[in-house]
Amino acid sequence: MIKSIAAVVVTVSAMAGADGTLKTKVSPGRAGVFADGKYLGPAANFGRARTYSLPAGEHEIKLAEPRYEEVVKKVTIVAGQRLTLTETLKALPVAQPPFGRVRTIHPDKFAAVYINGKFMGHVDEFSNFAQGLLLNPGTYELKIVPAGTGSPVTKTITVEADKIVIVQ
Repeated sequence: MIKSIAAVVVTVSAMAGADGTLKTKVSPGRAGVFADGKYLGPAANFGRARTYSLPAGEHEIKLAEPRYEEVVKKVTIVAGQRLTLTETLKALPVAQPPFGRVRTIHPDKFAAVYINGKFMGHVDEFSNFAQGLLLNPGTYELKIVPAGTGSPVTKTITVEADKIVIVQ
């Protein structure tokens, strides 16, 4: 009986340590973090680096922010250990006006926002009257994908110069 209990304790301990963590120290901190193509969330929140749990093993990490070049790295996560990924993204040329503004409202504040399949940020960055995603006039497919559970929201939107579009 004691051997069986010991075996269960060892097995549970081994299972608990099957994950490691990825800490992201990325500039700009609003860059989205993707592991093996799945959106995890922003690299930082209120200037503090975020930490994400990942299964032990090799992963492809992508850092994406619409005003910067994407960075893709291969990392190896070790069970029970933290890996810190430090990156500074390279800025792209600044977009030119005219612009319209898109606001997003969703219960998951870290839900990813995509325009025509390209990651643009997370919902909380575009959610209040003083915020918004600036886009040139045109028609776009906007998709909101929750970081946790929930169904994605996909809408076709038309952006007009100096006007606001709200997507919920």
